[in-house]
Amino acid sequence: MRARPRVWPGRPYPLGATWDGRGVNFALFSENAEKVELCLFNAKGKRETERIVLPEYTDRVWHGYLPDVRPGQLYGYRVYGTYDPTRGHRFNHHKLLVDPYAKALQGRWQWNEANFGYRWGDPKGDLSFDRHDNARYVPKCRVIEQAFSWGDENRPNVPWAQTVLYEVHVRGYTMLHPDVPDEMRGTFAGLSEPAVVEHLANLGITAVELLPIHPATDENHLQVSGLQNYWRYNSYNYFACDPRFFSEDHIREFKAMVATLHDAGIEVILDVVYNHTGEGHELGPTLSFRGIDNASYYRLETDKRLYVNDTGCGNTLNMSHPKVLQMVMDSLRYWTQEMHVDGFRFDLATTVAREDNGFDTRCGFLDAAGQDPVLANVKLIAEPWDLGWDGYQVGNFPPGWVEWNDQFRDTVRRYWRGDEGQLGGLASRFTGSSDIFGHDGRRPWASVNFVTAHDGFTLRDLVTYDRKHNDANREDNRDGTDNNFSWNCGVEGPTDDSGINELRARQMRNIMATLLLSQGTPMITAGDEFGRTQQGNNNAYCQDNEISWVHWDGWSPEDETMLRFTRTLLELRRKHPVFGRPAFFKGEFLPGSELKDVTWLTPEGREMIDDDWHRPYARAIGLYTVGGGGSIGEEGEPLLDNYFLIIMNAHDGTVPFMLPTTLFGDAWELVFDTARPDEGRGETHRGGDGPYHLRDRSLVLMTQG
Repeated sequence: MRARPRVWPGRPYPLGATWDGRGVNFALFSENAEKVELCLFNAKGKRETERIVLPEYTDRVWHGYLPDVRPGQLYGYRVYGTYDPTRGHRFNHHKLLVDPYAKALQGRWQWNEANFGYRWGDPKGDLSFDRHDNARYVPKCRVIEQAFSWGDENRPNVPWAQTVLYEVHVRGYTMLHPDVPDEMRGTFAGLSEPAVVEHLANLGITAVELLPIHPATDENHLQVSGLQNYWRYNSYNYFACDPRFFSEDHIREFKAMVATLHDAGIEVILDVVYNHTGEGHELGPTLSFRGIDNASYYRLETDKRLYVNDTGCGNTLNMSHPKVLQMVMDSLRYWTQEMHVDGFRFDLATTVAREDNGFDTRCGFLDAAGQDPVLANVKLIAEPWDLGWDGYQVGNFPPGWVEWNDQFRDTVRRYWRGDEGQLGGLASRFTGSSDIFGHDGRRPWASVNFVTAHDGFTLRDLVTYDRKHNDANREDNRDGTDNNFSWNCGVEGPTDDSGINELRARQMRNIMATLLLSQGTPMITAGDEFGRTQQGNNNAYCQDNEISWVHWDGWSPEDETMLRFTRTLLELRRKHPVFGRPAFFKGEFLPGSELKDVTWLTPEGREMIDDDWHRPYARAIGLYTVGGGGSIGEEGEPLLDNYFLIIMNAHDGTVPFMLPTTLFGDAWELVFDTARPDEGRGETHRGGDGPYHLRDRSLVLMTQG
């Protein structure tokens, strides 16, 4: 007869399963449980081999130490307690639960009625109680050994002023890449392949922002439709990687990817979803938190059967509870210290900054993150809104945070679409949105400027479609926003009309140039640099197929031109500090000079006055910047730079634009013209020779000095 594993008292900290070289300590927080069983499984995770009651309960933590267990052991928990949803308790020991602190999982969550704590289809709904065992349908937690040789790896530590974000889906980025081996496509190993890293490095971005990589669930309606949640904003664990992103099912693959990207000077930022979990509303499955201690982990309504739903995803994590806050902070420190990531983008960040009275800049989470020495040197990016009351908080996060700026997105889209009355807003967005972020010592980089993201049209679709085309999502085209501010340039969808295709290509260059020449932190969506399309789908969250995947072949000459143009823009941004200033423009005269740090111009070549800003029909504008504009570098050196002139025309006709005279005279050298991207570089244009004929819907960059 096989001997049962020995069980010692162990310790309540650290939480999770911790291998110390001799055995494994298991610790699980549950304030309201009556008993916790540790379930051990065989190597394939198919058979439960032991069920062990954790012997100790200290400070609301259940714990035990197994000296005979080693790394690789698969496990899960069964938690006993009251099942009474009206009191907020949903314990059901028939459900195998994922450890919130599990560092690795084996297998994938499978949709099945047994995963629900109540009887599926019972008229009583979640007030009924289900006794089916669900172990075969849930992934098993795995005890891990953390050892990994980072060698002489150095973190890039790119300053915010030089940062360019690149939003990437791990799976979709390499699924169709011809230079990535089949078995590595869609994985962390695929992102580490030389051809992929070479593209990223040559492009000139400084950080990849990975869409969620944590284990996540699929919604029932997607299962019924034969689809799955591709974006993965449905996490049910915050320490492990989703097994679907591994080629060899081992966390070393993630670490190797980070080390490889770091060697190329590229940072790794994780998109994290601490606002809600994949367990959904009261009729959702029981996977982890709900069955471990529902009343502690979630914000509940006065009717404790129901969940506060500030996220629109069914539930809201209770960040006011000290153990939930600890879990999030432990997760952030783990990914920073152990996995060497360089920052985090917080999905629906307003939610994680809520207390009982709503959004609070002095909430527990923001205070904890702001004082934590481990997080002091990592990048913290907020998506500053949610669906709850007072959820829109752009500009209101504390110093040290940067924020997605949707006002930049909408203003740039509307300007290049040709909408009236956009000049004032465009000027503010182009110069770093000081009206939003210029307080508390915040800098221009606090604004994450973007025109496209995973959610919405791609850049090509933005200039190809007036309307969303989401039929593939099987929701009768009801999903996804209708507020796109897009313009199809005259024909809906693809066309053989060369004039329309040329205009669309020019519009893409206009938008990319506006994004990368603006003050702030730019974010590019993967594939926009060569015109990726999603066929008009602006909500491809459930399209794990060629609609969402990046296509690496079949590029047209226009696609190649777009890629070269984007590289040129990023090279300009890297070489010239004026495009990433450490301080906001003031529009004031520089000390000892008759020149302002920035001057806005009318097509007549004179400085804009109040009346000019309020002319609704005006769609052409220019600005020039004076060298470094008085900026000082980290070691006190003046950030000297060329004078640059940017002129933009969103009219449907050519606009004659008079070039200004500066201390360097009236001669300007052409850097690029989006109307003829492969021509004219280095041409000299003099204001005294007459106006520059700025073609319809085009942007021109010139320089002096």
